[in-house]
Amino acid sequence: MPPHLFKSLISSLSFLYLVTNLLALAIKQPNVLLVCVDDLRPELGSFGVNYVKSPNIDRLAKEGRPFYRHYVQAPTCGASRYTLLTGRYGPPHNGALFVRSENLRHPSLPAWFRKRGYTSVSVGKVSHHPGGKGGPDWNDEGKLEMPESWDRHLLPTGPWQHPRGVMHGLAKGEIRKNANEMDIYQAFAGKDDSYPDGLILREAIKQLDHLATTKKPFFLATGFIRPHLPFGAPAKYLKPYEKISLPPTPHPFKPQGKTTWHGSGEFMKYNRWQRDPNKDPEFAIMVRKHYAACITYVDSLIGQLLGKLEKLGLRKRTAVILWGDHGWHLGEHAIWGKHALFEESLRSPLIISYPGIPNPGVPSDSIVETLDLFPTICELAGLETPNHLDGKSLMPILQNPEASGHPAISYGKKGALTVRTKNHRLISHADGTFELYDHRTRDAETKNIASERPNLVRKLEEILQSTLNKNR
Repeated sequence: MPPHLFKSLISSLSFLYLVTNLLALAIKQPNVLLVCVDDLRPELGSFGVNYVKSPNIDRLAKEGRPFYRHYVQAPTCGASRYTLLTGRYGPPHNGALFVRSENLRHPSLPAWFRKRGYTSVSVGKVSHHPGGKGGPDWNDEGKLEMPESWDRHLLPTGPWQHPRGVMHGLAKGEIRKNANEMDIYQAFAGKDDSYPDGLILREAIKQLDHLATTKKPFFLATGFIRPHLPFGAPAKYLKPYEKISLPPTPHPFKPQGKTTWHGSGEFMKYNRWQRDPNKDPEFAIMVRKHYAACITYVDSLIGQLLGKLEKLGLRKRTAVILWGDHGWHLGEHAIWGKHALFEESLRSPLIISYPGIPNPGVPSDSIVETLDLFPTICELAGLETPNHLDGKSLMPILQNPEASGHPAISYGKKGALTVRTKNHRLISHADGTFELYDHRTRDAETKNIASERPNLVRKLEEILQSTLNKNR
């Protein structure tokens, strides 16, 4: 057989295999397990960072499609989760979901599934507030972030008393009152439920046990808080990092000129024992190691959750999506936190795994966005896709990891916007100034070449504005 015909036959068979598996999933109404992780940069073994211990997430990546170039719409929790749960561009602030709840126009992602026969359950931090409520302690039943979305929206508080206490809780029920009195990092010699995420796991497993006994398919979203500040985790997860050497932080200096740089206020307000990681290399290493410990901690919890799914016999009819709500700077650009429109704030892990995925474990370098998850999850479940969404289904890339992606658009404070293409990032400021970076060079996002490439600036600005205007 001629090589070109053989290649065509293989391609056709692969497509048939995919369609057959998707039809099988659709007939059985597959379950959906969405795992959200807060402040998780793509610092994982399966994403090329070999000193981080993340065996369970790495195993999921081998079973599915890891997206190496996934970008969020906003480098802050609430706005990023708004996009995940609505499939829309939205306000760039943490109150975005509460604004939506007062002006409901379209069903959310869980509401879409709920109205089509799914039991929808949320455990932990899925919307911005863990448990999804407002009020001073985030437990006011009359103020919901996601009305009409969940059959159950749960958050066990344990010794942390209320959702606000859970969000920034340290061991032994320590609640953040004045941040400058709470340590920036901690390693407590205790079990997994010494910290709030352990209780979130326990509740998620309880919900899986219950959902396994019902005849309806389920949409279960589980949101873990770590590695969000403060960096507290059981001491056993810090142990692998105590004696290792970490690679140097790339481009660790404050950028020059107009940028979205900030002074890391969220980080700096905690008790740092009067130490500044930008001036104290030893302290910077300790911060990075405690962040890594938090990743290994949450990785263990994710492994336990997936193990329960397997034990209940549900794995073969469940699509699993792992999503980081945004990235996090660990000293790059002299930032310790998120909120900037640099690569470190906007790039986060995304893994999609489902039974029958072609070429499992093969990563994709195609650029994709959080916006794309709503239509993708609908297609995976065999449900129609609502016509109000701003994103595009990732099914072509799930079928073929080399399929094309599309430019990623994000937004930040003070009207700043950015578009990321294969080779460049353009940041557009409200005052008409621009940052343009070339990722093919070692300078990457340290040398602004906007004045050298005005034609490229105009081209990328047109992509940015036309995309946003089209979807408004």
